[in-house]
Amino acid sequence: MKSILLCREKFNFTIMVPEKITFILVLAFFSIVFIQSGVDKVFDYKGNLSFLNDSLGPFFSKPLITLALISVTILELISGLLCLIGIVDVIFNDSNFIGLIGMIIGSIALLILLFGQRVSKNYDGAKTIAIYFILAMIGIVLA
Repeated sequence: MKSILLCREKFNFTIMVPEKITFILVLAFFSIVFIQSGVDKVFDYKGNLSFLNDSLGPFFSKPLITLALISVTILELISGLLCLIGIVDVIFNDSNFIGLIGMIIGSIALLILLFGQRVSKNYDGAKTIAIYFILAMIGIVLA
């Protein structure tokens, strides 16, 4: 028992209440979602750009679509990494700040994606993003 207490003091472990556990799980979810999505956009940039030009081309100019793809990719990667770092920060430092910033940046990315889905009349895609956005709002509230 003494070693557990020493370990707790050394690493500043906190008691894991349900809200903190839930926040960590939300951060883990968005770490997976945003890192995978951002990495996919980096490695299949041409395929993603072609898809977006086909679906959003009638509504937006190609340079604007390219700018949106680059912006969303950067936001997703930053958000995913901050959510991942946020998990460690919650566990070892009892701080929600980095995770909260990750959730906010991810929410901005989701809003950009939602706008594109709604304008292109892809309502099923917009529904999926809305579900992610609700979970992001829960994560922000838990922070």
